[in-house]
Amino acid sequence: MAENPVLPVYKEIEEQSEATIRFCGDSGDGMQLTGSQFTQTTAIFGNDLATLPDYPAEIRAPAGSLAGVSGYQVHFSSHDIRTPGDAPDVLVAMNPAALKTNLGDLKEGGILIVNSDAFTANNLKKAGYATNPLEEGGMAKYRLHAFPITTLNTKALEGSPLTKKDVERCKNFFALGLMLWMYGRPMDVSLEWINKKFGAKPDLAEANKMALRGGYNFGETTDLVKKHYYIAKAKLPAGIYRNVTGNEATAFGFIAAAQLADKELVYASYPITPASDVLHELSRHRHLNVKTCQAEDEIAAAGMALGAAFTGAVGLTGTSGPGLALKSETVSLAIMMELPLVIINVQRGGPSTGLPTKTEQSDLLQAMYGRHGESPLAVIAPATPGDCFSMAIEAVRIAIQYMTPVIFLSDGYLGNSSEPWKVPDFDKIPKIHVEHYKDAASFLPFLRDPKTLSRPWAIPGTPGLEHRLGGIEKQENTGNVNYEPLNHEKMVLVRQAKIDGIAQSIPLLEVFGKEAGDILVIGWGGTYGAITSAVEMLQKRGIAISCIHLRYLNPFPSNLKKILDNFDTHIVAELNLGQLASILRGRFGVDIQSITKVQGKPFKTDELIEGIFKIARSRGEPKWQENSLASPH
Repeated sequence: MAENPVLPVYKEIEEQSEATIRFCGDSGDGMQLTGSQFTQTTAIFGNDLATLPDYPAEIRAPAGSLAGVSGYQVHFSSHDIRTPGDAPDVLVAMNPAALKTNLGDLKEGGILIVNSDAFTANNLKKAGYATNPLEEGGMAKYRLHAFPITTLNTKALEGSPLTKKDVERCKNFFALGLMLWMYGRPMDVSLEWINKKFGAKPDLAEANKMALRGGYNFGETTDLVKKHYYIAKAKLPAGIYRNVTGNEATAFGFIAAAQLADKELVYASYPITPASDVLHELSRHRHLNVKTCQAEDEIAAAGMALGAAFTGAVGLTGTSGPGLALKSETVSLAIMMELPLVIINVQRGGPSTGLPTKTEQSDLLQAMYGRHGESPLAVIAPATPGDCFSMAIEAVRIAIQYMTPVIFLSDGYLGNSSEPWKVPDFDKIPKIHVEHYKDAASFLPFLRDPKTLSRPWAIPGTPGLEHRLGGIEKQENTGNVNYEPLNHEKMVLVRQAKIDGIAQSIPLLEVFGKEAGDILVIGWGGTYGAITSAVEMLQKRGIAISCIHLRYLNPFPSNLKKILDNFDTHIVAELNLGQLASILRGRFGVDIQSITKVQGKPFKTDELIEGIFKIARSRGEPKWQENSLASPH
């Protein structure tokens, strides 16, 4: 593939370092497919990128309604980026509802492309418009291109044997072709995808290819678009890359972990947004000793995974917030039995059904404490879509090494968004050591390893190692049922000490910036990109600010307290009402300030900069009084 595509000489070419495009339309307009195909092409072209799919919460929202709008944002560049972009440079709106729900985010002077055919009286009414906004002066601050995309697509598909309805459904590929032309992307990737996807339906495949080429050719030949744009490849470290979502990377990571442990992977789950894609991906890899089961409910899924762990497999179950609540009794049982059960929680907005397709970080307290009794377990959280792979391996390692349940705390933003991921050399990833007890003469079910305090992982049916496990308190060493007060207290303390001891085998925290100073920003989970980018922008302005990101939440890294003591002001930014902030206040006795957001959307970089300024000024930081929020970039 040529690095510089051949472009028409009569079009002005503007070179840019980065761009953010948002595709939006009705849930039936294929905007997720359009966005993902543009992303895939951009990844292969060699740009760095980050994406933000935005799904409607309603499964079958009325066509043309505000509730039915689906969006997909992609930020791509010639340099390293960490976020899907604060605001789009280009907005592609396929109907009035999409325009109304997304126009407020478009940058002033940004490019606005709309399907003017969709701006009928009926659709305008559904979107709450009294008049056609394309005919009013409010669009003057944007570079508006109102194209009759439906009509143009129909003309491009003249002669197709498809029905009128099926022809109209191809218009998303017309829009994709136009955007591929506008940013100098080749059509090859999408054409190949169409052949694979619709190979069994040649008429449909040909129609989609005709629509794609029609959009591309329209951009090339129309006088209505005077320029297009070129963004060079990013200079990424050498290696093999693929575009990966967080949920895909999670599935790959747990497959790799089972292979590294030389174990069968058993995944049991109940369908729940936004975690279902993990089940879908794992189910494709039976050849890698993966067994998947769609259970009748969340409780059954947890029980199946726990049973798998008892028999010596990697027992894995996945869910989102409501399902974690249902699994809590089984998780408590796993803590009492001390078995290596791993629970994936891809967080979403709550409570109850809440915002099922939107992101949030509001399950931290549930993960840490949402069980009965003193029931400690390990909690870890990936920071980026690609990091989901590495942290999945860590979850299995910790679970097996310490014979404890582990909660893998992802979120909807991480699960659905994507980034270029450097495929690791599998042979260089450390093996996960597994040792099943076999000496019948010395076997005691709860005899502990002096270093890790883990009990033996004995496979049921091993001669001489017959033993019972259950939910009633165990006697030290023997594992017999025991109700003695002092024994219960001792077992509670040793289970807590085992979790605390995990800190000795996890990496120390690294500070982004100076290791001591005025302000320290603290994040966890999917906030990594926005926080790090905001802090980096402020550092470039000469402001003394640093940040840390917590991937291990229980236990915390052993140097966390030392780092906290080196800064005057501590700010936690999280997508909840301050859950990590509360934990840090209680654990370390430090004054914590919070930047919170619970809107079902990830942080924007500029939101964090504004929040940091507000806190710093309120605390009388003189250097911050002199700085202006203007031009934070």
